[in-house]
Amino acid sequence: MMQCKEALPLIHEYLDGDLQRSDSQRLKEHLISCQACHALFKQLEKTDAMVRMLPPVKASDTLTAQIMSGLPQMKKRNTWMDWIRKHPAVSVAVVFATVMFGSFMSMWNDDTNLMVKGNDLQDVVIQGDTVTVPQGRTVKGDLVVQRGKLKVEGDVTGNLIVIDGTLNLASTAHISGQVTQVNEALGWIWYKIGEFVGMLSR
Repeated sequence: MMQCKEALPLIHEYLDGDLQRSDSQRLKEHLISCQACHALFKQLEKTDAMVRMLPPVKASDTLTAQIMSGLPQMKKRNTWMDWIRKHPAVSVAVVFATVMFGSFMSMWNDDTNLMVKGNDLQDVVIQGDTVTVPQGRTVKGDLVVQRGKLKVEGDVTGNLIVIDGTLNLASTAHISGQVTQVNEALGWIWYKIGEFVGMLSR
């Protein structure tokens, strides 16, 4: 025999038109035998009929605006962060480049010592901050002088690079490669990047 607690969901299904035929017969038998459920059924049936008779309610523009204003504001999407999430490799490269740029700038500002670099420095004369390639002498390969004064009177068979310094070429000087002077931090950074790339490609 059906219990009252089982009848209530079946009543709702019946009013919605979703009740199965087998359950409909069981509900009918219960409503005949139970006065309380029968009274509840009649009350719900009347309420359902009244709701169906009401005209459809259209929300006014004012009501719609009030409801919309009561909703929490949508967070603005951060398109920059979205782009970073979609392109992690580019983001890492940008961070790496920024760190490298900062390091190079720090090195440019902090390094005040004379630096001479080359494969063949035995004929180079260094006195204080002045580096001299004497007349009649030859430096084989590249010669790099940083933060100093370079005087070339002899020969250099490679490139000549002067960074943040001065260059004086005598009329007797002969340079086989290119002569490059870097007197700005940005130019030095490009030089260091080129040097780094050159080391990687070896």
